[in-house]
Amino acid sequence: MSDTTVGRAELDAARLLLARMGISPADLVEAVSDRPPAPTFAEYVPVVAAAVSDGTRRAYGSYWKRVLEQWGQRRLDEPTPSEIEQLAEYAKTHVVARRNARGGRSAAEHLIAALRCLYKRAVADGIIAAGDNPALKVT
Repeated sequence: MSDTTVGRAELDAARLLLARMGISPADLVEAVSDRPPAPTFAEYVPVVAAAVSDGTRRAYGSYWKRVLEQWGQRRLDEPTPSEIEQLAEYAKTHVVARRNARGGRSAAEHLIAALRCLYKRAVADGIIAAGDNPALKVT
C-alpha cells in the first residue's frame, strides 16, 4: 500500500474511533463548512497591527505594507508556502540598497517573520487552524 492510499482497515478503524467519540463523518464535513470565510489581508493586518507592541509594529510594519500591496484582497487562508517564498524573493530583489545590505537576505527573512506573526495571531483568533499556517512551512 502506498503512502497516499488508505486501506479498508484504516477506514474501519477511523469509523470505529469516530463512533466511540459520538462523531459522524457528516459532523466533520459540517464542522469545516461552519467556519466563516477568512478575512482578507487588508481587513486583518490593521487588527494585528493594533494588537502588537509598538516595537513589533515598527519592525514588521513595512513588511505588512508590502504584503498589503501584493495580497491585500486575498484571504488569509489562500497563500501557500510556495507563494510566501515567492513574495520573500520579491522582497529580496526589491530591497532598498544600503551600505550594510546583505543582498536582500534579511528583507526576505523579515518578511517571513512578519507573516509568521500575522498568522500566529490568526491561529489565536480562531481564523485558521494551527496546522494550516503556511508561514510555518517556510524555511
